Amino acid sequence: MKHAEIIVADIGSTITKVSAFAGLSAGRNACFLGQGLGLTTVAEGDVAQGLEAARKDLEIRLGVNTRDAALMAASSAAGGLRMTVHGLTRDMTLRAAREASLGAGAIVTFTTAGQIYPDAMEEVRRLKPNIILLAGGVDYGDREIVMDNARSLASLKLKTPLVYAGNKTVRSDIRRLFESAGTPVFIVDNVYPRIDELNIDPVRKIIQEVFARHIVKAPGMEKVREMVRDAIMPTPGAVMRATEILAEVMGDVMVVDVGGATTDVHSVTDGSPELLKLMIAPEPRSKRTVEGDIGVYINAPRIVEAVGSELRQFKNVRPIPETVGERENSARLARWAVDISIWRHAGQLRVAYGAYGRNEILEGRDLSAVRHVIGTGGALTRLGMGMEILHNIKSDPRKSKLLPPHDAAVYLDRNNIMAAAGVLSRRYPQEAMALLLKSIGFIDAIP
Repeated sequence: MKHAEIIVADIGSTITKVSAFAGLSAGRNACFLGQGLGLTTVAEGDVAQGLEAARKDLEIRLGVNTRDAALMAASSAAGGLRMTVHGLTRDMTLRAAREASLGAGAIVTFTTAGQIYPDAMEEVRRLKPNIILLAGGVDYGDREIVMDNARSLASLKLKTPLVYAGNKTVRSDIRRLFESAGTPVFIVDNVYPRIDELNIDPVRKIIQEVFARHIVKAPGMEKVREMVRDAIMPTPGAVMRATEILAEVMGDVMVVDVGGATTDVHSVTDGSPELLKLMIAPEPRSKRTVEGDIGVYINAPRIVEAVGSELRQFKNVRPIPETVGERENSARLARWAVDISIWRHAGQLRVAYGAYGRNEILEGRDLSAVRHVIGTGGALTRLGMGMEILHNIKSDPRKSKLLPPHDAAVYLDRNNIMAAAGVLSRRYPQEAMALLLKSIGFIDAIP
């Protein structure tokens, strides 16, 4: 029997995975031993049950002894990390704040730009977010609107942690205001300190810290938190970290993560230098988009709805497909999930008319410099169609969408460990990189 040194649980909305690793101690070669699966047991009132089922599957089916293994974890169960984001202008501070939230692994459920009016305040109260992000104004710029918004949010007297990442001249006032209201408040550097400058990393880091310290997202998660060695990471944040690790070796890269409830796209690229001059607003090098309506199990009907007549309604969609027909159904849903999510992630060239006539402008993320496309998630890595799906991403006959080039290299995360490797990277960065490169076959592809 193989003995695991560390097991990493990824507690998803549909499936809980437990990946086993050995050889992570100094001077040894890290290796992946196998992965156990279980249905996530939110509905049963205790996600620890699904975790135990996945661990037993690892031991019984794959013969991996986990008795003495340390446990680490990521989770997106019960809807993941839900945030509302409030900025000063839609094209500047709000957009920067939203990018920082998504990069940290959050699902942004509501945004406001400018002054927060009473109807928006009621929406925040109704949504009950896990974290509120307040931004606004470049440093030494506008103070009044961001303070008005702070007073509005403080008047709700929520116990929801609030992160402030706006004009630094009002930080002390912001802190006193929310502390007086009994709201946990965290102050970080301005996400948009100067015109055309993004400062996303401090916000991303504090969001993940707040997540780990304050958020219990699903029934039984507190029990899991007592079992793990380190803080639980948001799963999308772990996958983003894994994507950034791969980019250190591979260069510009995009990862598509198809899940049962959502499909996430992560990219690390600066875009094409030739198109940079057409960009109307700065983009972060690392970017994530989450398609909360695109998933191959919970949200399968939404894919059918989005595609229309080209995809018939499926009745036999299961979280872990077993028969040939079930696997084929899930693979077809995955194909459309990939196409829709990448098209939404990609920016585009638009024509604008101004004082000097017709001009082209670039809106959103330029993926044209991406040289490596990687698929992860069970729908791509376990159904046998992943490589074909990624090789045939829907093209744009009008050539306006800034999609990855057709000759970009395609890989699969064969061991389905991107989230696990992102978690491991906090303690074992070099070992996590080696495990990722091996899982996608990049080491094998090097001459």
